[in-house]
Amino acid sequence: MRPAFRAVVYDLDGTLVDSRGDLADSVNQMLARLGLPRHPEALVWSFVGDGAERLIRRALGTAHEQRYPEALPLWLEEYGACLLRKTRLYPGIAELLRLPPLQRAVLTNKPGGFARAIVDGLGVGHAFAEVIGGDEGARKPDPANLLRICAAFSASKEQVLLVGDSGVDIATAKAAGLRVCAVSWGFGERASLAAADFVCDTVAELETVLHLPA
Repeated sequence: MRPAFRAVVYDLDGTLVDSRGDLADSVNQMLARLGLPRHPEALVWSFVGDGAERLIRRALGTAHEQRYPEALPLWLEEYGACLLRKTRLYPGIAELLRLPPLQRAVLTNKPGGFARAIVDGLGVGHAFAEVIGGDEGARKPDPANLLRICAAFSASKEQVLLVGDSGVDIATAKAAGLRVCAVSWGFGERASLAAADFVCDTVAELETVLHLPA
């Protein structure tokens, strides 16, 4: 019996990699350079998921949002300098990426250049046919880039699974007409993942979903 899923599209932050430390450090370095107070790490983590612009604007807050044009290049510089200082694959992900399905891509709202540098730096870039960032077309939950990825796979939409850790990923999959698996080890609250077709608490559970029989 063949597996139900012939292709898989992964979110990056909170799904494949734990990037919380580097994201928090880069945002707080940016704030320090602007002469603004730093945020607790957990607060910065709550800002992640909707792309660099919203991350920075949330970090600035309404009182300093007008400084976004000044803040953006500072954050890009700071994050580029610490991109792989603390970021790691979640346990079990490297092994998962050696197993079928072999048609894989990454769709993230992180800038694409940073996303490719991370997967390459962590030694898994070869596992993906494509890595698309939030600055390379419409950001999730807009399904345009997801649909473009699906069109390149030799699989029907029913045979493609989106794997992510947030309500944004779930909304993207639903808008594209794909099934979605939410993982609870990432940045999203588990309660926010209830609308997913599958919810996994471990990589072993995700492996089981990927190999469900058709």
